[in-house]
Amino acid sequence: MRRTPLLGNEYLLFFFTKDYNNVKMSLTWGQSAWVNSPSETQRSAFSSSTFLSKNKDFINWLVGVTDGDGTFSFSYSNKKKKIWNFSFQISQSSYNLRLLYYIKSNLKVGSVSVDEKNKQAVFRVRNKTHILKHIIPLFDVSPLLTSKHFKYTVFKEALLISIDNKLSLAEKDIAIIKLKESQRTIPANYKSPVWGSSINFIDSKKVAQKVMTKSWLVGFTEAEGSFYIVQKESTRLVHAFEITQKLDKIVLQAIALILEISTGVKKKNTHFTVVTTNAETVQFISTYFFKTMKGMKSLEYRLWSRSFNKRKRGFDYLLKIREKMRNIRSIRFDKNGQKVTK
Repeated sequence: MRRTPLLGNEYLLFFFTKDYNNVKMSLTWGQSAWVNSPSETQRSAFSSSTFLSKNKDFINWLVGVTDGDGTFSFSYSNKKKKIWNFSFQISQSSYNLRLLYYIKSNLKVGSVSVDEKNKQAVFRVRNKTHILKHIIPLFDVSPLLTSKHFKYTVFKEALLISIDNKLSLAEKDIAIIKLKESQRTIPANYKSPVWGSSINFIDSKKVAQKVMTKSWLVGFTEAEGSFYIVQKESTRLVHAFEITQKLDKIVLQAIALILEISTGVKKKNTHFTVVTTNAETVQFISTYFFKTMKGMKSLEYRLWSRSFNKRKRGFDYLLKIREKMRNIRSIRFDKNGQKVTK
């Protein structure tokens, strides 16, 4: 992993200790240091301990969604004046506005916007203070499990540099530019440190569950999972579940173990996938996700799960359910939450 530039002893990376109340600081090269009097901005940035302790399931769920569809970005808002904008966002099809408003209602910051032309919706937090106070603590308490952790770490370092009043504007700009360049490419074989530097393969469900909570897996599935019905033969339809990723094979290994997908992780062209049509496994997955989801994926899941339990009704019945699921996925909403007609 490429080392990020160090500007004297002022280049600090903050993270929470386990009691959530004290802020521990470490240099980006792993050396520890305590600062006697952090600025008011830095102190107020980590004052959300009550929310963190009372909303663990939501936080883990949100981290799962973010691992799937979240973005941490920073760019110039005014290059001449060297002003940087920072943004945390989660993007969805406008079909899934429900999920984005659920996030906003819980975090109580940010905004939801809809691009009606591209039929996309975004939950976004741009205010630096809000990011520091409401977003950063979440991902320090409950770290990202995918390689998106790398981009988050760079984003956080750049944000903290931008508010460091001990650095000049020019020093900030140089450091943030270098971080911006480093964020473009995730180092080869990078994996989130939560998996441990020496672990490359998860071989038991017990080990997987130590890292991956059910709430995280529900959130990740809402972002990346697919419940569908596939045709195996001319008169035979079966239920299937699948999650596909380009990177992070270790994450899919854990998912396969937790969801009891015995076929494990497979390579599909340039991606990794966990997929099953096994009836016993589908039954387990159906039970596992019962009454867990927050967004529109919950509707797809319910149709999928109920039709699995009624699959003996035959081919024509399952064909109608498959078509209904496809039609639901094609629904789009405008900024007012009204259904957009084609």
